[in-house]
Order: sequence, then structure tokens, then C-alpha cells
Amino acid sequence: MTIIKVIIPAYNEADSIARVINDIPKSVDEIIVVSNNSTDNTEKNAKNAGATVLKESRKGYGYACLKGMEHIANQTKKPDIVVFLDGDYSDYPEDLTKIVAPIINDDIDFVIGARVKQLREKGSMTVPQIFGNWLATTLMSLLFGAKFTDLGPFRAIKYKKLLALNMQDKTYGWTIEMQLKALTQKLTYIEVPVNYKNRIGVSKVSGTVKGAIFAGIKILGWIFKYSFKK
Repeated sequence: MTIIKVIIPAYNEADSIARVINDIPKSVDEIIVVSNNSTDNTEKNAKNAGATVLKESRKGYGYACLKGMEHIANQTKKPDIVVFLDGDYSDYPEDLTKIVAPIINDDIDFVIGARVKQLREKGSMTVPQIFGNWLATTLMSLLFGAKFTDLGPFRAIKYKKLLALNMQDKTYGWTIEMQLKALTQKLTYIEVPVNYKNRIGVSKVSGTVKGAIFAGIKILGWIFKYSFKK
């Protein structure tokens, strides 16, 4: 039996978090919501929906993901697969089944839920997001021969492979770091097209000029850091 755990970083997602949790397939063994210094009812609503709730006071997407991994590391029973999913209800949590399928059925190491244009609701990705994705994946293709088309946050990875990546980024660079390290460590990977809709609430990254700029800097920084290591 494949053990699957889901890590959901969440900052002030009180209006959406229960919906996300309730739509996750029952095949998942544990849903871990990491409240990233939330000031609303995110923690209460997540707990009421049946999730394990952790607190991470240091703001940053990577900090929250690392807190979830720390929780798993301290457990006796380790998962086979870890899934990362946002708490804003922009993804369709039920797509988890098809995201983990290549790992379970084909022994793939790492799967990205790709937000392809034909499956995206209008307005669900901002112009900076679309451009940033194009630029990052184009650079990864040119510099590393990668076949990624997206930096989608909805992703699954074998737990042992995740540990081997030795993830470090604390903020906006988490997703690109994972993909670059997957490339340099020669993990097998695939993208699975997923549906994508307008999120509930305002994005803390793409919804602000500051967030978009810092995310862009982080993404480019990781790419050029690894290009010099080649």
C-alpha cells in the first residue's frame, strides 16, 4: 500500500483551506497544513476539516514546506510519496490521483502538475506569472536540456528522492530549486496537465508588485547558480 502525505503551506487562507482539504482524495494518509504566521481562521478551519495543523512563524513558502518535512521526518512511519499543494483552491485537489499515478504505476521520481493554457480558467494566472514561467522553463531548457513547461506548485515526489534533494530555499525559490536539483541529480520526471482556476482571495506573491519582483529574482538566481555548477 502506497503511503501518501500532503503538505499545504497556508497564509491567511481561512476561506479556502477547508475546501482544499475536503477535495483531497481519501487515499491520502495525512494532510499537513502549515500555517505560515496566519492571522485569520486558517488553523481552526484546517483542523476542523481533519488536517494536521503546524505553525511556522517565519514567513516564506519554503519555511512552511520545510516545517512540513520536519514533521514527517519525526514520524516513525514514513511516506512513499509527498505531495505539495497550495491552500488557495486554485488547483483541483482531486487531480492528486493523476499526479501520483506516474510514480505508483511507472516508477517516475517526480511529477509536476502543469497548468497548461487550455485547462486554465481565464485570469487564473497573471501576466508576470505566465512570463516568469516561460522565462524560467526556457532557460532550464537551454541550460540543462529540461523539458519542464511550468513551475506549478502542485507536485508529487518520492519521499526518499525529496530528502536527497536537501532543499534549502526558505521563500519564493522553493519550486525552482526542486526542479533544478531534480535535473542535476538526474531524477526521472514528467508533467501531468492539470486544471487551474482563479484562487480564493489575493495572491501573496503574484498579487503584489513586491512579491512578483522578489519571486523573479529568486527564480533567476537559482537558475544561474546551477548553470555555473555545470
